[in-house]
Amino acid sequence: MRERRLRLLSEADRDTVHLAQDPGFTRWLEQIKAIGGCAHPIYLSGSTITRDAHTGEVLYAYSTADEPGERLAVRCRNRRATVCAPCSRLHAGDTFHLVRSGLTGGKTVPEAVRDRPRLFVTLTAPGFGPVHRIADDDSPCRPRRDRPRCAHGTPLSCSLTHSEGDPLTGQPVCPACYDYPGHVLWHAHAGRLWDRFTTAVRRHLASAAGVPRSRLGAHLMGSFAKAAEYQQRAAIHFHAVVRLDGPAGPGAAPPSWATPELLADAVRAAAASVTVRVPESAAYGAEVLSWGAQLDVRPIRSFGDGAGVSDDAVAAYVAKYVAKGAADTAAGLDHQVSGPEDIRTARVSGHVRALMGTCWRLGGLPELEDLRLRAWAHTLGYRGHILTKSQRYPTTYAALRAERAEHQRTGAETAKEAHTVAEAAWRYVGSGHTPGAPLFAVLTPAFRPLGNEEVRVKGAPAPSADWKNDHSMQCFADESTLLGHVELSRMPLLPDVLRDH
Repeated sequence: MRERRLRLLSEADRDTVHLAQDPGFTRWLEQIKAIGGCAHPIYLSGSTITRDAHTGEVLYAYSTADEPGERLAVRCRNRRATVCAPCSRLHAGDTFHLVRSGLTGGKTVPEAVRDRPRLFVTLTAPGFGPVHRIADDDSPCRPRRDRPRCAHGTPLSCSLTHSEGDPLTGQPVCPACYDYPGHVLWHAHAGRLWDRFTTAVRRHLASAAGVPRSRLGAHLMGSFAKAAEYQQRAAIHFHAVVRLDGPAGPGAAPPSWATPELLADAVRAAAASVTVRVPESAAYGAEVLSWGAQLDVRPIRSFGDGAGVSDDAVAAYVAKYVAKGAADTAAGLDHQVSGPEDIRTARVSGHVRALMGTCWRLGGLPELEDLRLRAWAHTLGYRGHILTKSQRYPTTYAALRAERAEHQRTGAETAKEAHTVAEAAWRYVGSGHTPGAPLFAVLTPAFRPLGNEEVRVKGAPAPSADWKNDHSMQCFADESTLLGHVELSRMPLLPDVLRDH
């Protein structure tokens, strides 16, 4: 009778029943709680043994032999909210503190960086053809009294007033006129444009100071951190933090002539001057790529004012967008495509489908082979990381994860011996949930967001700079603790890493 009832259930419901009745269910649930309800956990199998370096005595040992399925779940660490919301929120929190520490100090960065020349810069892509837009004053999209038409007979005017969520917003007024090859090639070379932009900023600073470019490092150092975001027209633009330090780095002040106004002038001059030339081809002609005319340069203030933005608002703004992928903004997919059929059946707008198709077509040209456009068709040709920073910008994601793992051990018994040796052997055995597991994962007390992002973007107070004492920032077991990628003294806690905190 029971088996007959189970057969009437869906596959997910049957798996949920089997999981709940499994003898190892409680321990498995502890694992899922320990990784904050990760939506796509990575499963590892192995062991770690910590010994005294002098005597060889085993101090602590941990093995997955007694775990359910002889495996251990760790976070997937995916930054995209569409893939794993808990890990995405964790990544956004790390990004907030990474960016903020470079503006206010902390995480090994002196607080004196608050007094350095700092700018929040937005660099945009150029226009590739008129698109439907949302006007700031709720006026019609593209009002034209003469109602002109393009060479294809399509009206170039639009008397509609678009709003958020309108499917026409960001779509070309005339797809046949739109420069799809230029759009894709700009995406593919955006990283090179950014590199030339930072070089040009330094060159303009050296010229303004009357020093050779090669000697600028003896006077000051420039630090950059940028995040990429898709606009509604499916074009990337960059939000960047620019900061000037002395020649010794964040701990040293730049010379008195290095003012925010001078830095702003250098940024504007660099954005207007840099170009990238694409090899000429019969498929698209000649392309010279540059930044768009829309450039926003604002000083960063400690508390924000009418002439600038606060450092907390900048960090929150960058963290908000770093968790978004191409699929979140309807500007692509979160996975690669294998051919034209995948592009044809993708659940995207016609504009995005045309961009993906252009990537696939241009990716077959020998002169563009090094761009690997087919491999990046799902991101519309953009090949860069969502967040990048210069080496002298403060901390790293790895350092933040290590600090979080150290904080999680607070109050637990730890080995004080400095001389220990860890022997670790781990291997990948699988990933993802079974059909019924997500029901339990979403019910776990998963990692929570920092707070109302919209409020913080507008300048409201952010969480304490000491995020280790902010309970909303606490997470669960970190895989760096499990696998021994941080200092060896962390290994003794392995038997306890799955404790329900």
